Amino acid sequence: MKDNMYETNHAIPEKAILISLVTPELERKLAVTAEQSLDELIQLTETAGVEVLTTVMQNKDTPDSKWFIGKGKVEEVKLLADELGATTAIFDQELSGAQVRNLEEALDLKIVDRTQLILDIFAQRAKTREGIIQVELAQLNYLLPRLSGHGKNLSRLGGGIGTRGPGESKLETDRRHIRGRISDLKQQLEEVVRHRKLHRERRRKTGVIQVALAGYTNAGKSTLLRELTQADVYVENQLFATLDPTSRLLELPNGREVVLTDTVGFIQQLPHELVAAFRATLEEVLEANLILHVIDGSSPVREEQIATVEQILGELGADSGMRINVYNKKDLWDEETRKQFIPHGNALVISAYDPNDLALLRQAIQDRLSGEQAVFAIPAERGDLISLAYRSGEVIRQETEEDKLLLTIQLSKQEYALHGSRLHPFRQ
Repeated sequence: MKDNMYETNHAIPEKAILISLVTPELERKLAVTAEQSLDELIQLTETAGVEVLTTVMQNKDTPDSKWFIGKGKVEEVKLLADELGATTAIFDQELSGAQVRNLEEALDLKIVDRTQLILDIFAQRAKTREGIIQVELAQLNYLLPRLSGHGKNLSRLGGGIGTRGPGESKLETDRRHIRGRISDLKQQLEEVVRHRKLHRERRRKTGVIQVALAGYTNAGKSTLLRELTQADVYVENQLFATLDPTSRLLELPNGREVVLTDTVGFIQQLPHELVAAFRATLEEVLEANLILHVIDGSSPVREEQIATVEQILGELGADSGMRINVYNKKDLWDEETRKQFIPHGNALVISAYDPNDLALLRQAIQDRLSGEQAVFAIPAERGDLISLAYRSGEVIRQETEEDKLLLTIQLSKQEYALHGSRLHPFRQ
């Protein structure tokens, strides 16, 4: 990725100590326990390609304004880092720029917080131009207010050389460069968003039904997309294996085709910078006629993960649409999980690798998208409206009456709201 924020010497494997501060206020903000959040930080760290040496947890009433953790705990981490040969300290909470600077000087380690770690993983995963732009924009928005805090971590940002004025400090030059780069990226992203909107409008006008896969990261969305559509997509048992949205055609039992889109996975404490930068991508969920909320049914914290996804969908404004909760990975459930399972709302329990379960899911999608039957009388010469009628729903019966075609169509409320006005003048 160009203009990457931080230097990484790939010849030396990074070894990290993971640190979590537990305060009453921080615990209230978490959808999971502090221990579960730290377990997830271990997964994130390993996903980023960093070896986890050990974890450290401290309980305090409030964070230390200078060190975040207590001064005594800083000294303890310093001894631990020297003993284990750590190169990095990764914090499970977000740090201020001043705290990063103070910890760097005290520990002589690279200091990374949870947000920065997630941003780094996204940077590794981004493959398309849109994804790369969005990640870099999120990184720079994260960096700008913390610029004075990142001493050793701050990379040599390319471009902007020779533009500094007489007497202008390096820090101000960096700030000015970053602001200019952010402005440039926003313009590029606006162009990408414009193209995406055009594609969505085109799909809407042609009567294409959209189904979005949403869910916590590593819930099995990409696997489900691949198994349902035979799509050639990257599937791996790791966090954020898929970053860029992928759309494929899915054929339903009645032969009708819908567009199935895989979206970026959610995670608790998803950085605000990412939500803002990926809004164009996440709008695929907003535009969907149906959302499949894919849940890792085998996860011991599935209820907390469900709550996190629902919260983010609510923030995006996608909390009122049609939904199917798909509890995936039933093949990994233990007996205790099966006994205690209580489904949320309209739910299915499946394994993405079971053909019978996939058939049930296809039927459930078809049933949810189907609505009331309506009869339309369309002039025989209006081929465009006849074509639209066939795309908009399932044609149950077709009859001819003089110069009109009588079509009995099973269509969803969304489809009637979307296309009914064009067919309405000819409705019986």
